[in-house]
Amino acid sequence: MIKKLSLDDMVYLCMKKGITWWTYWSLQRVIKQRSGKFYGEPSISAAIRNLRKEKAREKYNLKKYGETVERRRIKNGKGYEYKLIG
Repeated sequence: MIKKLSLDDMVYLCMKKGITWWTYWSLQRVIKQRSGKFYGEPSISAAIRNLRKEKAREKYNLKKYGETVERRRIKNGKGYEYKLIG
């Protein structure tokens, strides 16, 4: 039986290399392309926050302490970009 991926799993898979900066909208687009499902900004935001929690740190083998997600302002725009650093 194939396990269905959660939104947290999909956000992690997009961000796991830690090279690319992601906005909510870029994550939305890639997840929609790959899964056929659309998730709103609040859901994407919650999934990014979940990557900081102990359960996700263990599941995805992220560092136990310190920040796992870096955030910076979007240049010449509104909002933030995120990158996995854990």
